[in-house]
Amino acid sequence: MSTHPLLPSNYRPRRTMLYVPAHIHRHIEKSQGLDADSIIFDQQESVPPQQKEQARENLQTMIQGVDFGHSEKVVRINPLNSPWGFDDLAAACQLDIDAVMFPRIESAEQLEENIYHLDRLGGKHLKVMANIESPLGVLNAKEIAANDRLDVIVLGTTDLSNELKLNLTPDRSGLLTSLSLVILAARAYKKCVIDGPHFDLKDIEACEYSCRQARDLGFDGKTVIHPIQLNYTNDAFTPKRDEINKAKRILAAIEEANKADRSMAVLDDRLIEPSLSEWAERVLSVYETVHKIGQSELCGPEK
Repeated sequence: MSTHPLLPSNYRPRRTMLYVPAHIHRHIEKSQGLDADSIIFDQQESVPPQQKEQARENLQTMIQGVDFGHSEKVVRINPLNSPWGFDDLAAACQLDIDAVMFPRIESAEQLEENIYHLDRLGGKHLKVMANIESPLGVLNAKEIAANDRLDVIVLGTTDLSNELKLNLTPDRSGLLTSLSLVILAARAYKKCVIDGPHFDLKDIEACEYSCRQARDLGFDGKTVIHPIQLNYTNDAFTPKRDEINKAKRILAAIEEANKADRSMAVLDDRLIEPSLSEWAERVLSVYETVHKIGQSELCGPEK
């Protein structure tokens, strides 16, 4: 549990959210031992129509009572206006999971309707996550993020890029406005916000760049489509030793300044504004939470 006031006491890191196709037995089994902060059992995009029923059955038989370690368990259902959506949602409400993810949310009204059916079917205890993956969803992100039941916004950057008719570039320049708008909406309402996945599995350097870009833009983490990406994605969103030490020194300097009836502190010949304490608190909160699940700043199991 976090001891820092900036993050809630039930703060959960979501540096990596791994999509697992729910119709493939071996992928579900393998996900039990993976170092993902969250596992998204996907019934939607990665599952072909002829396998939708099998995916639902797999989740009912393969994740009930199974220990997935520290990983949060999320089910992404099919849209409610699809032939499978309501059956997916009804089944998810009976599963041993933490959250339901609704795909392609484009308005506050749509999200509200999805949540109404979730609660009606017995899912009031579940957290709510929403994919924003269209231009309309981006434009309505502020209203979507305002929903009290919503915990997490997850970007669907591939669909968004396609609908924006972008030429994809390593720096994702065409997406930056959309990404920033969703981040602003999420932060205005104190929601967790997660970047979309990187699809080139062989180009590790490009994936690492994408992870660090997402971190620097302000995302809490990134979705992942293959276990090979977990280590360096976790690493990108984990505070490093230098950041941890800097955060501690900032908080100590601000505390000393307050004792001397000063609002501004000085550290290494630089003025430190009181608002920097929020950055420092967040760094330490994330570090402490990651440390408690047995990882070091290098993201592997602690020695």
